[in-house]
Amino acid sequence: MEPTETMTPSGIAERIKGITQLTGTNFHEWREEIRLVLGVMDLDHALREDAPTAPVAGDNAPVTAEATRQYEMEKQRWERSNRLSLMIMQNSISIGIRGAILDSKDDVPFNAKQYLASVEEQFKSSSKAQTSALIMRMATVKYNGAGSVRAHIMMIVDIAAKLKGMEIEISEGYLVHFIMTSLPPQYNAFKINYNSFKEK
Repeated sequence: MEPTETMTPSGIAERIKGITQLTGTNFHEWREEIRLVLGVMDLDHALREDAPTAPVAGDNAPVTAEATRQYEMEKQRWERSNRLSLMIMQNSISIGIRGAILDSKDDVPFNAKQYLASVEEQFKSSSKAQTSALIMRMATVKYNGAGSVRAHIMMIVDIAAKLKGMEIEISEGYLVHFIMTSLPPQYNAFKINYNSFKEK
């Protein structure tokens, strides 16, 4: 989709529909999709930057018309990004859990960056449980002959990619080790050949 098409109503609707709804167990996936969609739509400004502050006159230095104009432009851009980012995030959270997420403090509504942090805080514990489950799955998964070996390997690589998204880095060498140990005895000759290579 071309950038000019992205901002049409149908382009916006299409992008928003593509976001996986946050259900409570898929926070990391949801967060990455939110960041990607808002970035592609050029709406992530409020997630990356704090709200602009009005220019202040200094000693013998009045606020210029250009500084005021620049501030007003930045303010409009940030407010639009903030408003749409909040709408898109809230719309992509299942109704059943939306009410459990704090959206203000001392009656002051959160901006988009604060709201995303609030969502993250809400699902931090479930993220830890999901991380543990993925690590256990990677450590115990075995190829049972169902489907292709390639599909089995891609499944392990996918688990590693999900863990990386959760800030758990699996080195390439360790990933290969997991894959090799997941293969049954009939692949022993392959394992021996692999282990005999001097190259990593």
